Order: sequence, then structure tokens, then C-alpha cells
Amino acid sequence: MSQHFVGLTVSPEQLQTAINLNAQAALDEDIQSGDITAELIPQDTRITARVITREQTTLCGSAWVDKVYALLAAQNQSQAKITWHLNDGDSAAAGSALFDITGHARTLLTGERAALNLLQTLCATAHTAKRYAQLTQGHAITLLDTRKTLPGLRIAQKYAVAVGGCHNHRLGLWDAFLIKENHIAACGGISRAIAQARTLKPGKPVQVEVETQQELSEALAAKADIIMLDNFSREDTQVILNTPAPDSVFEVSGNVELNNFTPMASCQPYRVSVGALTKHVKAVDLSFRVIA
Repeated sequence: MSQHFVGLTVSPEQLQTAINLNAQAALDEDIQSGDITAELIPQDTRITARVITREQTTLCGSAWVDKVYALLAAQNQSQAKITWHLNDGDSAAAGSALFDITGHARTLLTGERAALNLLQTLCATAHTAKRYAQLTQGHAITLLDTRKTLPGLRIAQKYAVAVGGCHNHRLGLWDAFLIKENHIAACGGISRAIAQARTLKPGKPVQVEVETQQELSEALAAKADIIMLDNFSREDTQVILNTPAPDSVFEVSGNVELNNFTPMASCQPYRVSVGALTKHVKAVDLSFRVIA
């Protein structure tokens, strides 16, 4: 958590708030009136457990695990000592130990699912981001996430994207304008929408999504900060990315997947927004086993 990840736009305060809320929500959802299975275990029984990954991944989410067990320890007046074998951002081969934990058996087993649910999701998000980031090495491309995140885990997943080596797009609806097809229609055109944005919130980034050459020309004339090219052909995109645009940055979006993403060479720096960084994530297979 003390590490600085280049693509992260979340403040330390926002991140800590999210960790606290996510951990508490996960415990509340799972425990309700009490862990009746854990009550089968004698109260003073102590154990050590180890969490391993059954597949290659990228570690992410250690602070969420720490918080889950800190909350349980405070509630049960029992200590849980966690020893991490890797740091967030480190690669982990299948079979690698991620962390060991020692404490009262009831506390450790009660927190197991809440902790692993968060960890398996954030590891998967970070690992997906790392795979995309590797494709852009040597290219002037900024890979960004979107708002297509799991409900309640927006900031957590954006943290994981940065851990994996990609970048954060806007956090939500408040920190930047993103003028899309329906906004354009309701505002009466791109020029009018951009002008209104500049008046309403001076200084906020203004991005507009365009789907035709006519819309592109209008966005360039209105000096949008960022122009999102939505589902243009690769040939048209290549031409546009080589078009001088002193007032705007181009962003490519739509149907970007690992199996079809090939960076475009000989272009000015550009951005690519990828919803799949967060919405197509398949949780990593983790195992929690008592070892002593």
C-alpha cells in the first residue's frame, strides 16, 4: 500500500475509505448474526493457515485482507498476524504462497471467505491489466480502465488496474465530462455541449465521443480536450491518429480485447480505454489451508 503506482489517480484518503467500506461490507454480508460453524471450534484454539494461488497471477489487495482481519480481531478481541510473501504488483506462479496467517481458529476461518473474495477479484484485475500493459511496451499508448466496474468495488478495481501497469480513466460522473451520443442529442450538438461544459465547470476535462467523420471535425473545431473514437475501423483510426490535433488527445474505444488488440505504430501518443480490464475479470483460484 505504500507503493506508488503511476496510473493511479485515487487519493490515499479515497483508497483507505474504500478499503474500510469494502472490508466491512464483505464481513457484514457473510456473518450476519454469527458464524455458527466456527462456533464448533473451541474458543481458545489457535492455528496457522496459508493462502496459495492455484494459477499464475499478480498479487493485489493485501490491504483489503489486512483490514478484514483487523476488523475481526477488534471485534473478537483476538490478534491475527499476517505475513505476506509478496507485495502488490508482484507476479506469482501457480502454487505460490501469498501469505500466512496465525491466530484464533474462529477468527481466521470466519474471515476466510470475505478476505479471499476481495483478494481473488483484485488479483485477477491486476493480472488482466498487466497482460494488456505488456502489449503496449515500446509504444506511446496510455491504456485506461472505464466505469464498467463491479458494484461497490470501483476504487478497489481502479487501484488494481494501476497495480497491473495500466491507468485510471475518470473515477465517476463528477470529475470529468464524457459527452456521449445521448448527451449530444439532448444538448443539441457537440459544439453546444462542449461550450456548455466549459461554462458549467471551468477547468474540468472535457471529453467527447465521436462516431463519424463529421462529429470528429466538430469536436476538433470545438477543441475538446479528449476525443474518443468509438468503433472506427482500424484503417480510419490509423489515419485519424496521424491527424494534427494541437488542442486534443485521441482515445480509441470499443471492442478492445486481448485477442484483437494490436498497437498502432507510427502514431502520435494516444489513449485506449478498455472496459475488459474490469468487467471481464475471472476471479483467481485461491486456496486457504491450515498448516499448523
